[in-house]
Amino acid sequence: MRATGWRATASHSRALVVGAVGVAFAVLGGDPVLMVLAGPFVLLGTLGLLHRPRVEPVASVRLDHTSLHEGQGTVSRLVLEDADDVEQVTRVAAHAAYVAVHPSDGNVAGLLAHGVPDLEISPRRWGRRMLGAQKVGAHTAWAGYRWGPVQLGGLEMRVLPQSSPFDSRAEAPQPLGLVGANRSSRIGGGTEFAGIRPFMAGDRLRRINWRVSLRTDSLHVQTARAEEDSGVLLVVDAGGDHGASGGVDGAASSLDLTLRAAAAIAEHHVRHGDRVALRVVGRGHEQVGYGAGRRHLRRLLGTLGGLRVGEPHEDDEALQLGVTGGTVVIVLSPMLARTIGTATAALVQRGLPVLVIDTLPAEATPVVAAGTDPRLVQLAWRMRRLEREQVLARLAALGCPVVPWRGPGTLDDVLRRLARRAQLPRVRVR
Repeated sequence: MRATGWRATASHSRALVVGAVGVAFAVLGGDPVLMVLAGPFVLLGTLGLLHRPRVEPVASVRLDHTSLHEGQGTVSRLVLEDADDVEQVTRVAAHAAYVAVHPSDGNVAGLLAHGVPDLEISPRRWGRRMLGAQKVGAHTAWAGYRWGPVQLGGLEMRVLPQSSPFDSRAEAPQPLGLVGANRSSRIGGGTEFAGIRPFMAGDRLRRINWRVSLRTDSLHVQTARAEEDSGVLLVVDAGGDHGASGGVDGAASSLDLTLRAAAAIAEHHVRHGDRVALRVVGRGHEQVGYGAGRRHLRRLLGTLGGLRVGEPHEDDEALQLGVTGGTVVIVLSPMLARTIGTATAALVQRGLPVLVIDTLPAEATPVVAAGTDPRLVQLAWRMRRLEREQVLARLAALGCPVVPWRGPGTLDDVLRRLARRAQLPRVRVR
């Protein structure tokens, strides 16, 4: 079978030409010195012809993992078929944004007998990352023939946001579910002590408090607070990205902080048995219903990693989140959009426990487009920051706490205050 992609190398062609000319002059001129000088060229050209390829190889690239968290790594493997004639392989990978490769220049080469050279890849930021295209070339033994370089398209990888270190000892303000780890305000079969009362028909005997019963000459039982799961709604603002992003090891933009905080909070509540839902305010309107368990957590992280950034359409000004009673609403936003501020205020006025996590970096600055006066951009940014401060002040006046994201312990004090507020008596006007 004749190979169509193989071509003779320049060194092989040069060896054949020089060897043939040297032998011809040596025979015609009767000079043995020329024969000795042309001998190595003849030998190399002959060896190259003896290893002439018969079959064209087929190359493809695959990834060990197509879904990773920020900062994790995988291996890009080159698969060669019909490579019996190949001795040496070279790979060159193009640079892709927020993707680190090893070696750093993306160039690897090696003998096929030692294995096909691999590339180590590590995505440095969440989102759908398109890896750079690669070029692959091969040589036969004695560098007689060259195949390629062949262009191989880049592969797409889904990068999930990294879960920031987070843990909270605070409980949900208004747990309203079945079975969980949050103490409820109603009496039930939990382990948290609630009080002591006289024995009633239907009480379990193991609940009898014998010390009080002997002292009062009548049976008394211990009561406990029920333990229930809670509903947690994460509202993620994907209307825009403010500030520069340096990946998982560099500076974080507003959207970096938002997604990493959302991933950490979701993982924490799923680990404690709560039901978690997700609503994205942005172009894609991504949403995930209430659920629990590791499988549901993977679905949440996958949605966060693939969301589309952009302002919602003009007809989406009236944001409907579909929040029910017993749900804790956590809004993660830089609070620069009017839509998210209005929706948050409406939830607070309904009496729901709402918490706003401010994800705007302190050093965030606007991007100045080409042909725009930087002074006007800075003036507009300062005005927008002033409007933002007014929105945060109005939310605080309504009783909605606003806290910056600080990792572990960010929500403890706020959730405890919301839990105490939920236990206070309310006055309803009818």
